[in-house]
Amino acid sequence: MTLVEDIVVKRLGSVDYVSTLEKMRSFTAARDAATPDEIWLLEHPPVYTLGQAASVPAVANGIPLVQSDRGGEITYHGPGQAVIYTLVDLARRGIKVKEYVRLLEQSVIDLLEGRGERRPGAPGVYVGGAKIAALGIRVSRGRAYHGLALNVDMDLSPFGDIDPCGYPGLAVTQMKDLGFAESSDVLGTRLAGIIVKNLDDA
Repeated sequence: MTLVEDIVVKRLGSVDYVSTLEKMRSFTAARDAATPDEIWLLEHPPVYTLGQAASVPAVANGIPLVQSDRGGEITYHGPGQAVIYTLVDLARRGIKVKEYVRLLEQSVIDLLEGRGERRPGAPGVYVGGAKIAALGIRVSRGRAYHGLALNVDMDLSPFGDIDPCGYPGLAVTQMKDLGFAESSDVLGTRLAGIIVKNLDDA
């Protein structure tokens, strides 16, 4: 654990989605005005998570479906994906929700050295029309949790059994296919550092 500019960055390894969701909720409910913001860098075993706007799909590949409390639709998490949960007191930092979403997206675009792009009305980051990073947050009493999932070097086939983020036929891509040879841990750590810098600059 390291304390960087009042933001604690934690590397949690491979952890179960449901228990991590409960820990995010508990952290957010218990924090006070003096609690440092935290960034959790981790990976999940294969799981589909349903945002508050998602309908339950018929998926027969054995991957579990879990209802989440984040915004958005359905997405997939699995090994080789860098998940970055950003537990940030937006009210204390004076950051509006839309600004925060743009900040997280910009952090991925910075990591991609400018190759990523946004799509109007579809949060996340895309390269050539294919989604490389999903974004979903929840804000409670001015404090945000959940965050980003960056596809690094993973089996992308489970995305083909759903409509990623609610878009039928949406293509997905990953860092490996763009020529980034580093692991999800290395690239996730780099992305976490970019998020810390962008938060401190906001």
